[in-house]
This record gives sequence, structure tokens and C-alpha cells, in this order.
Amino acid sequence: MAHHVQIVLFDGVQSLDVTGPLEVFTYAGGYRVTTASIDGAPTRTSSGLLLTPDGALGAATSGTLVVPGGEGTRAPRPEVVAWLRAEGHRPARIMSVCTGAFLLAAAGLLAGHRATTHWQYHASLAGRHPEVDVDPAPIFVRDGRIATSAGVTTGIDLALALVEEDRGREVALAIARGLVMFLRRPGGQSQFSVQLSGQVAHREPLREVQRMIADHPEADLSVPALAARANLSPRQFSRAFAAEIGMPPGRYVDRVRLETARRLLEDTTDGVSEVARRAGYGTPEAMRRAFLAAVGVGPAEYRRRF
Repeated sequence: MAHHVQIVLFDGVQSLDVTGPLEVFTYAGGYRVTTASIDGAPTRTSSGLLLTPDGALGAATSGTLVVPGGEGTRAPRPEVVAWLRAEGHRPARIMSVCTGAFLLAAAGLLAGHRATTHWQYHASLAGRHPEVDVDPAPIFVRDGRIATSAGVTTGIDLALALVEEDRGREVALAIARGLVMFLRRPGGQSQFSVQLSGQVAHREPLREVQRMIADHPEADLSVPALAARANLSPRQFSRAFAAEIGMPPGRYVDRVRLETARRLLEDTTDGVSEVARRAGYGTPEAMRRAFLAAVGVGPAEYRRRF
């Protein structure tokens, strides 16, 4: 019998919170995916898209319940929260996407659990629901049968992780490739890439330097070389870069190279030496030291795990 995945719809839902997991489970095969609103009526997403559910929310599935987020979680319909409170004991798994965690918390389903949500709302979730152990960093958190994910696209990452749990790693990776996802990220990965955790420079010469670092991590990215590209002295460049990006250029380069290496190890079959070359490390040993310092394991072990 196909595993039933039930997705809750409500007015103000974020469309990608719904369609991202839906596409993953549908693409995987072996799942019966349905959508339902409180009364079976069509719902309007936060972007204006009209979604027609398969039916009304009755008894919750015994399989996987998906609770998306969106503007509709700010002042949710009491009937939705009441339904979750009454039916939340039935599913073998419950997953929320983005601010869907607020609905689970309001229904009492996150009490005593570790959870995450979009980085902009973690403080609000923690303040409104002190009974929840809110972790703002990971892209998703699994705590028993309840899994919560961060902003929007991380619902895809979490859905892929659940498919991997059900069907195996190769199936999950095949889905990621089929959906042309750049990276299937592990749950412990930070919500912030280097480009998100840093800032975008105001001045075009510095923005061009940022683009160059991202596109060519294997190049000479020393401060003198980058300063010359920005037509600044090394001292002027270092000060301007730190002021506008929020970190010194050397640290920014180190983080871009590490992120590049992680992506290559996860998404390619290149050997460690080739990954080190493409990511801009002088030697595989230099890359190994960087991995040990940042993630606690060497490149080969990282690839085996992820």
C-alpha cells in the first residue's frame, strides 16, 4: 500500500511550501499525495495562486502530514489549529515547512521538542512558545516523529531526507538530480550560505570581487590580487570589504572555498585531489585541515556521510 502524504491547505499558505514537498514525494513514486483544506474549499496562496484541494480535512493520515507555512500562519484559522490538536496524534510523521512550525506549536505538538523555522521568525517562535526548544541554525530538525524545516525551499530538503529514510539514498539523489537541484543539503547544514551570511557590497567594484570569488575559487584570491581588481590599495580594499561585507576578505575567501568543496564532494564523483584543486586549496592536505577545523571530519569522511 502506498504511503499516504497529506498536505494541509489554508488561505495565505506559501505556494512553494506546498508544491516543493509535493513534487518530491510525487516524483519518488510509492506515495499517495493528497491536499485538504478545513472545509474542502479552494484556498488562495500568499502570492494569489488558487489551490483546489482534494477534499476536506477529516481524519488525519496515518502516514506523513505536511504543514506548510505562509502569511496565513500569522493569524491562523482556529479551526486549523483545533484540527491539528485533535488529529496530530495519528500521523507516523509530521513535517512543517517554514512558519508552519507556528501552527504545530499552537496545537501543542512541539511542546518539549527541538524545532526550527525561518531565521526571521525563530525569535518570535521562541518568545510565543517557550515550551519549544527553537534552534535557528539548521535547515531542518528531526525530533522523533516530528520534523520542522526552515524557510521555503528547505521543505524540499526535508522531503528528500524523508524519502531517503523510506527508499534509500540513491532514490533521494535521483530525485534531486531530476528536479535539477544544485545541492541536496543535510539537515545540520546552516540556513546561511556564505553569500547569505555575508552582505552584498554596495559598490560595484566590490560586488564584482564577490562574484569573481564565487565563480573562480581556484584563482589567486590574495588581498593584493583582489585589491587590484577593485582598483584599490590592499589597505583600502581590506577596510572597505570588511565594512561592506561584514567580514575580512581572507575569511570570506576561506568560507567560499569550503562551501565550494562541500558542494563538489556531495554532487560530483571527483577525487579529493581534484576537488581541492577546483575549490582553490593548494593541496589536499590544506583542504583536509580546513574541513577538520570547520566540520570536524576530513573530506573523505564528509563525502561518505553526506
